[in-house]
Amino acid sequence: MPDEPAPAAPGGITGTTTLSEAASKAMLARHGVPVLDERTAASAEDAVAAAKALGFPVVLKLLGDRIAHKTERGLVRLGLTGAEAVRTAASALLAAATPEDGDVALLVAPMVSGTRELIAGLATDPQFGRTVMLGVGGVLAEAVADVQLRLVPIERVDAEEMIEDLATQRLLGAFRGEPPVDRAALVDVLLGLSAAAEADPSIVSADLNPLIVVDGRPVAVDALVEVER
Repeated sequence: MPDEPAPAAPGGITGTTTLSEAASKAMLARHGVPVLDERTAASAEDAVAAAKALGFPVVLKLLGDRIAHKTERGLVRLGLTGAEAVRTAASALLAAATPEDGDVALLVAPMVSGTRELIAGLATDPQFGRTVMLGVGGVLAEAVADVQLRLVPIERVDAEEMIEDLATQRLLGAFRGEPPVDRAALVDVLLGLSAAAEADPSIVSADLNPLIVVDGRPVAVDALVEVER
């Protein structure tokens, strides 16, 4: 009797797995992708200590290699402004973990906000190979479908062209009292993604969504990397 095919991994593609948000951010940050100063915590009390160290308000998320869609499952708590709020939220998140989630922890991050969101990442095309992607994110992402792609590796000029070729250029300028997007910083994000792909051939995809523009500078507040096992 022939062997049965291996079951699909959490990433959705046979032979791949999705890293936790913390591990994904750590991998990409090594190549210059900007992330927040975040802490992991094993318990509610550890989360409170981390929140006090970071300063309120904070965001709390349930963290695990098998947890890819936290928002859809209600595993994110925003705008926690005090120790008791963090303690309550942390206890609820840990209680929401299922056996299928495997080992879990808590991710504690500063609460940041901006009126503009971008998306960036890596994808693998069956014919051409890995690509770097940049697009408009947030609630307008699907409606606008403003996305640019380039093959890995990219140079600075390629990243600059990706930004210039976005159709919604007004979102990159001064907007609702906020400064223009720091294009050099956004170029560095794209170059960091390309560098990560070059350095690690096992990377199948990476998703920075959202990439929030904070005081003009893009920051990856969520990240997921999918790798070949």
